[in-house]
Amino acid sequence: MDRKQAQEQINALRELLNQYGYEYYVLDKPSVPDAEYDQKLQELQKLEAEYPDLVTPDSPTQRVGGEPLDAFEKVQHNIPMLSLGNAFNEQDLRDFARRAAEGTDDPVSFVCELKIDGLAVSLTYENGKFVRGATRGDGTTGEDITSNLRTIRSMPLTIKETETLEIRGEAFMPHKSFLSLNKAREERGEEPFANPRNAAAGSLRQLDPKIAARRNLDIFLYGVGEWENSELTSHSERLKKLEELGFKTNPEWKKCDTIEEVMEYVEYWTNERPNLNYEIDGIVIKVDDLDQQEELGYTAKSPRWAIAYKFPAEEVVTELTDIELSVGRTGVITPTAILTPVKVAGTTVQRASLHNEDLIREKDIRIGDTVVVKKAGDIIPEVVRVLHDKRTGNEEEYHMPDSCPDCGSELVRLEEEVALRCINPNCPAQLKEGLIHFVSRDAMNIDGLGEKVIIQLFRENLVYTISDLYRLEKGQLLELERMGEKSADNLLKAIEVSKGNSLEKLLFGLGIRFIGSKAARTIAAEFETMERLQQATYEELTAVNEIGDKMADSIVQYFSEEKVTVLLDELRELGVNMEYKGPKKEEAAEDHFFSGKTVVLTGKMESFSRKEAKQAIEALGGSVTGSVSKKTDLLIAGEDAGSKYDKANELGVTIWEEQQLKEALER
Repeated sequence: MDRKQAQEQINALRELLNQYGYEYYVLDKPSVPDAEYDQKLQELQKLEAEYPDLVTPDSPTQRVGGEPLDAFEKVQHNIPMLSLGNAFNEQDLRDFARRAAEGTDDPVSFVCELKIDGLAVSLTYENGKFVRGATRGDGTTGEDITSNLRTIRSMPLTIKETETLEIRGEAFMPHKSFLSLNKAREERGEEPFANPRNAAAGSLRQLDPKIAARRNLDIFLYGVGEWENSELTSHSERLKKLEELGFKTNPEWKKCDTIEEVMEYVEYWTNERPNLNYEIDGIVIKVDDLDQQEELGYTAKSPRWAIAYKFPAEEVVTELTDIELSVGRTGVITPTAILTPVKVAGTTVQRASLHNEDLIREKDIRIGDTVVVKKAGDIIPEVVRVLHDKRTGNEEEYHMPDSCPDCGSELVRLEEEVALRCINPNCPAQLKEGLIHFVSRDAMNIDGLGEKVIIQLFRENLVYTISDLYRLEKGQLLELERMGEKSADNLLKAIEVSKGNSLEKLLFGLGIRFIGSKAARTIAAEFETMERLQQATYEELTAVNEIGDKMADSIVQYFSEEKVTVLLDELRELGVNMEYKGPKKEEAAEDHFFSGKTVVLTGKMESFSRKEAKQAIEALGGSVTGSVSKKTDLLIAGEDAGSKYDKANELGVTIWEEQQLKEALER
């Protein structure tokens, strides 16, 4: 295939993948199975690897996150991103409608939208391509978070609009992503995020875009900063046009001709918001007609043609009757408050996470206390505070136990962690949670083998270790409650299919501490077989890009355990695949200077863009990273090299000027 043919095939694959992505992430109506999408994406990755000069920022392959940044650059908003004035009750909304009517001659209609609780962002497109994304900041100056926003799969990287267009919206974290993220953080002994808004903002302000990519953010677009389009005369027309261009707008917006219709919309969503899969904290009401918006104008802080109705924070009072402990997959002990059932934000709550012992001490929570409860981010029940004036003297101070509530082993608190852990590898609770993790979607993805079935199997003593799953027989399954012939056949088939999974799925499923799904893929691609990985040294592991000291230590420790060796031998005998089936690493020119070298680029270069230099080095077997460390072999410094240059000097890293890079690439 020549370069012209490659370009044509790359363009066709990108268009197809963008269409698939739009159907999946925006319309929520996928037209092809995930496997077909993955196959087309691998084809594109292979072609772009063969022709690196054809890679563009708007390619679907670029959504995984680029190299870490040193700092965020500032972005000036040509049109300020003003905040909205607030309304807290019906009278505030009626006053807003009255002022709007008095400020213009024609009748006023409104558009009501859900107020998404996330991070306000600005997206700029030039010649149909996404070129820059920024935070709101102080309204005049924000931060450039282009690399992080590019990882949001519902946001198009290309649109059919050649004019420069700046649109505005809200990046947010769906409930499912938030719960999954906090569960993972608690298992690692880290503090959970307080709510989805903090999680979304924290994700988009990570200097490493790969972190944002892993957190499954989403976005709704709702406004325009700069866009010369005289055909559009109303905000409702703009929303429809944005949707036509491929942007994800919130489908729940409504045009209202009277303030009575606005009030009905507000009342409806005040009651219905618990049923959404994302968080809202109010309703935004805007004058629909754009000429009327211009006529009404702005105050120094906010537009006169829009207002935000804020939902009242719902806090309820109940009694904390007990504290129970649960043991997670990694041995983390999590205390949970048992409450007298109470209705909060539309649902009945009788349990609330207390996270760890430090929080119990900090809030002085005792058994028998009268407490105030709310849903953090409208999702997770949380004990806000204790009503000390309600104490009778009969309340009991709570002390975390010294031993595991499930197996009785001694609990420990590891260095720099707030959580207590059970470190007994044979703890039944950990084994059960480990099995649930092993069969999950990102691990071995065994369809039909969910948490409830695992608990049944465990309770009936049919499974104890991972290998037991592959020894299950139909007769055993039929003894389980609600397990019929067809379900048993399908489950056994799914277990058999999982044997053929690529190595990274098994590696993640084993539940090695600090090794997430992405790290498992990186490690599997590097070592290619389980046998080779079992023999890997700490030095070999830390030499792999993105594998740090803690990960390497954890892997070495894991594979040194005799029980792990026994488990893997059993899985091999049972037919479970132990080899990597993904795309192989690029074959590098082993005799070239850059082969196996870790390189850092800094400063401005005259002959190369940063991207061109990176691609050239990687094509010759080198690895380009974003920061200088003891693993760095070479720093290439252009003009105005800063802190990276100083650190390289301090660590004794070899430093080249741009001319030396040119000469090396010409060899």
